[in-house]
Amino acid sequence: MFPTISVSARAKSANRHATGSPKTGRRRNRDPANVPLMRYLCRRLGHGLLVLAGVSVLSFVFTALAPGDFLSEMKLDPRIAPETVAALRVRYGLDQPLPLKYLHWLESVRRGDLGFSFAYNSPVASLLWPRARNTLLLTVPATTLAWLIAVPLGAWSASQRGRWGDRLCAGATTALLGVPELVLGLMLLLLAVRTRYFPVGGMVSARFAELGPWGKLEDLAFHLFLPASALILLNLPVLVRHVRASLIEVLAAPFVQAARARGVGWRRLLFRDALRAAANPLLSLLGLSIAALLSASLVVEAIMSWPGLGPLLLEAIAARDLHLVIGAVLCSTLLLLAGNFVADALLYLADPRLRADQA
Repeated sequence: MFPTISVSARAKSANRHATGSPKTGRRRNRDPANVPLMRYLCRRLGHGLLVLAGVSVLSFVFTALAPGDFLSEMKLDPRIAPETVAALRVRYGLDQPLPLKYLHWLESVRRGDLGFSFAYNSPVASLLWPRARNTLLLTVPATTLAWLIAVPLGAWSASQRGRWGDRLCAGATTALLGVPELVLGLMLLLLAVRTRYFPVGGMVSARFAELGPWGKLEDLAFHLFLPASALILLNLPVLVRHVRASLIEVLAAPFVQAARARGVGWRRLLFRDALRAAANPLLSLLGLSIAALLSASLVVEAIMSWPGLGPLLLEAIAARDLHLVIGAVLCSTLLLLAGNFVADALLYLADPRLRADQA
């Protein structure tokens, strides 16, 4: 009786969606299966916007509480009249109380320039977007390669649990975990100086404009090798250990033992069934790995002279360029939220429990 009612109700619902509303007679083109996904993504997007707003308030308050600013140092220059400095303060709202300063800065956000950088004599937005592109050019390949190395290496270590291969992998990851970012970057720079094969700084060479398309790609790849290698080596140990731990837990599950008893091949069981079962914690780790890569890239970019957000943020802090500091922090937060948004979307598609909660 109940299955008949369920099938009938499902058939009526399908007929309604196919024929449209009886009042309007229009066909509904929206797929109902995509509605929970859009609801989930909109909710995550709303959470991200709240985080971005909170970061903007906190970064604005902390930078405003710091003693002095760029205009305070301009007073020490005898070539600049005090009236000029006072006029600049009035023009950019720096003479107002903190809440009004924030509202004045929000107005610049609405205009799309994110304030004015006194150190570079330019709107902040025009400085941020090229640097953010360079940071993405570094972190996206580093993230991809780190995961492409970590997943098979962690799976192999899990399959060799307790053997010499597992011990060797555990020792190597432990050694890499103990190396600070600064030391690792300097070691790679020393390697580049000794071998004279890879460039030790910058993003492109001086003759980049004279090269052809393939020559430009090769030159960019050579400059990208050292900073990307530093980021991969900094994050690879954590990823390998998490992949190993997740797969060890899955390999001890009853369905794995039953599959082995039925004669399923070990390689197929490990790299297809076990990895699929361990996808949820690994996708959750993806968002954390993106955060770790972005934080490490700030240091690596400064060491390797890569023109990304890291050197720009350090220069803005040294120059007390408050609007540029806030803009760089917000841009880094936006990249982090975008990476976590992608990880959340992949986790939703991989985890049926999330889809059931949103249905």
